[in-house]
Amino acid sequence: MGVLVYIPSFDRMRVLIAPDKFKGSLDATKVCEAMEEALRESGKPIQSRSIPMADGGEGTCDMLTKFSGGRKIKVSALDPFFRKIEGEFGISGDGKKAFVEMANVSGLQLLKAEERNALLGTTYGTGQLIAAALDQGVDSIIMGVGGSATNDAGIGMGEALGAKFYDAAGNPLKPIGQSLKSIQVIDIKNLHRRINEVFVTAICDVSNPLFGINGAAHVFGPQKGASPEVVDFLDQGLINFATVVKRQLGLDINFPGAGAGGGLGGGAKIFFKIKFQSGINFIIDFIGLEKLVQQSDLIITGEGKMDEQTLSGKVVKGVADLSRKYHKPLVVVVGKNELPPEKTNFLGVHKVVPLLDGKTSESEAFAATYSLIKKRLKDEVIPFFL
Repeated sequence: MGVLVYIPSFDRMRVLIAPDKFKGSLDATKVCEAMEEALRESGKPIQSRSIPMADGGEGTCDMLTKFSGGRKIKVSALDPFFRKIEGEFGISGDGKKAFVEMANVSGLQLLKAEERNALLGTTYGTGQLIAAALDQGVDSIIMGVGGSATNDAGIGMGEALGAKFYDAAGNPLKPIGQSLKSIQVIDIKNLHRRINEVFVTAICDVSNPLFGINGAAHVFGPQKGASPEVVDFLDQGLINFATVVKRQLGLDINFPGAGAGGGLGGGAKIFFKIKFQSGINFIIDFIGLEKLVQQSDLIITGEGKMDEQTLSGKVVKGVADLSRKYHKPLVVVVGKNELPPEKTNFLGVHKVVPLLDGKTSESEAFAATYSLIKKRLKDEVIPFFL
């Protein structure tokens, strides 16, 4: 698809900026700021609106809290290896919703590469955030499930909320991935007093089952430091855990999305009244993005790397679907593009603008993402679209 020059029928071009984070480089708010600066410095008659986007992983809590006019609450919590850190969650402006992001305290982002160990990681800190949110008296919790350093099927989260897990001899087990294979008894009699009063919506961007070749351990374990032998061990643990849950509680926790967050999606079904939803679809509805797209003349989105995963529920795909639906020109700014032209054309993208242009190295792009976004917009977008 060639570049289309779009001329609005009135004086000021209405531009919607709705990018995801550039992972490891800039959060979505900073990406928006860079794009806004480029548009403002162009001197063109532009009316722009920025919506920092997310899909359930890092940045989701910030985005939902800000959009709802809410506030952040700091909580002393434990990281994936039971070390004390300061976590946080959001409360909506009306005080009725809490926004919890597991990546905030149980995320891979908290660890150095050499620290990653899916056997020993826990989601206990995520449970602490949820317990603190329940204590605030909220009616519902929106939980971003993604970006985790763990593979414990949410038993750490469960223990922080009052659950206990025992082996065949009645010994209590530490709530980590390594323990899943030994669990024979699950005690949920003493869960948080408000846990049945609150409805939880789990949002994520994957549809993997709990176990099996497409499950939590096999697909996500390697990036969390798991060797092939450890992956097999963790998968057996997830199978055992699901078997015990089925036998004792009568619940099937192996379903699409159960593998999100190292199996936390599956484990969450044990503890909460819960529903699961695509992260990007939830966020599109929550912020009314469809109406904003309808009201705009040009849409600009972006992400760190555009690849096959982009096509399965990421921010760029969600924004592209709406842009195509309303026949709006769409520009995608990316750190790196790994999709062939036929697939970007299928998405309805009018122009892909990569920061890596053959002259800029990856390390240079990471170090200068903000300025590169501005430069690419000034050189490759504004002259053609605005």
